[in-house]
Amino acid sequence: MLNNVKCLVYGYGNPGRQDDGLGVELALRIENDEHLSKYVDVDYNYQLNIEDALTISEYDLVIFADAALNIDKSYELNKIQPAHTITFTTHELSAESILALCQDLYNKKPECYMLAIRGYEWEMGLPMTSRAKCNLDDAYTFLTEFIENQFSRCIAGKGI
Repeated sequence: MLNNVKCLVYGYGNPGRQDDGLGVELALRIENDEHLSKYVDVDYNYQLNIEDALTISEYDLVIFADAALNIDKSYELNKIQPAHTITFTTHELSAESILALCQDLYNKKPECYMLAIRGYEWEMGLPMTSRAKCNLDDAYTFLTEFIENQFSRCIAGKGI
């Protein structure tokens, strides 16, 4: 926590399925970063769960990180809004749905972003592709600067 701003980086995906684990790998990098880990909490899982609404309700700033197949850049950051979506299984629960549940159940609306990291292959039991690793490096560098800028804005009194 810095200047009373609580920040969470939540990575999700399956590390056993090649590039699908990009979100988890990013979260692990943040967790192992001696500087950032002092100010940012980290969580990760295979997929988002309904219980994550309670988790994010305890933060001011939440950055979800996941692998993405359909983006043109190595990574993409977008601010997300709450969205009530109905899915057949909880396996498809979106970050927007988690934010909507957080707002409905806990009357909290943290500022949330989705950091999509470009992946290429999703085969079981194979290592992450080299191109995805390069995208992970780019996303990590970007996220480090983004978080530091967000905290600088708070210190300057400009909010998150």
